Amino acid sequence: MDVVLAGDLDAAERRRWHAALAPALAARCPGVRLWDEHDAFDPAAIEGAVVANPAPGTLAAWPNLKLVQSLWAGVDRLLADATLPAHVPLVRMVDPAMNDAMAQTVLWAVLALHRGFFAYARRQRERQWRVHAQRRADEVTVTLLGLGQMGLAAARRLVPLGYHVQAWTLHEHPAADDGIVRAAGRDALEPLLRTSDVVVNLLPLTPATRGLIEARFLAALPKGAGLVNVARGAHVVDADLLAALDAGHVRDAVLDVFATEPLPPEHRYWTHPRVTLLPHAAALTDERSAADVVAANLAAWRTGRAPQALTGWVDRARGY
Repeated sequence: MDVVLAGDLDAAERRRWHAALAPALAARCPGVRLWDEHDAFDPAAIEGAVVANPAPGTLAAWPNLKLVQSLWAGVDRLLADATLPAHVPLVRMVDPAMNDAMAQTVLWAVLALHRGFFAYARRQRERQWRVHAQRRADEVTVTLLGLGQMGLAAARRLVPLGYHVQAWTLHEHPAADDGIVRAAGRDALEPLLRTSDVVVNLLPLTPATRGLIEARFLAALPKGAGLVNVARGAHVVDADLLAALDAGHVRDAVLDVFATEPLPPEHRYWTHPRVTLLPHAAALTDERSAADVVAANLAAWRTGRAPQALTGWVDRARGY
């Protein structure tokens, strides 16, 4: 079986991924040959692709392709490729180490918004020595948009600290006795927003969620609420968020993702005093743990397991 590594990776990244994938595949998938897309190989021999947002048309060049494993958690760019073979199963990255990293970032952002630490940072720059009131965690409602692997990991860090945690999804999720209040469907969103002190977006980007965070969404929040976006930049209508920040309706925004990346140097987010900006670094894929996920999925698929049983299988109708 031949597998190819392809996508938007620089030379150093390719070396790191090969160094992680080669031993993982050797241990779990003996006989698999791992190629780089720049190597000289027989396109007809390729049955598996391990990809990091490959250029459109790349996957269509391998006529016997049978499985696509993404190295990233988001697959919106892959699904936007009209040449992606419709019959080939697509699997996204579900990496426990990445889930932990995302939960840590969400916890940091929620704590900073709850305790007003971004306000203290502004006062430091202005040399102001002024203390504001301190709320307890059980007086703060955190609303998570999305309750997949990353959403659950974040919620499970927040609940023990005493936060009131509620989660919204487009589709129903099974109920669980874990301290998370669940709600689903468009009609359920606005009532949750009206009670939210902090909103954390962890949704997949689909046609149904693109542009979700817009003027009406933001207006539904209580004055002074905080927003954390660690999902996709296209979930947010930038002009509407900037207007809400300028008006003081949204107190602070923590933004890790943007419609255009890298963020253009002239964008107002760079200099807005109420925006804390990260360079799409909230949760990076860990090559070591991710390589094990890739090898486990390929091994399971080779033994005849249905694609739907693989970790991270993508339902193309839903977009995740």
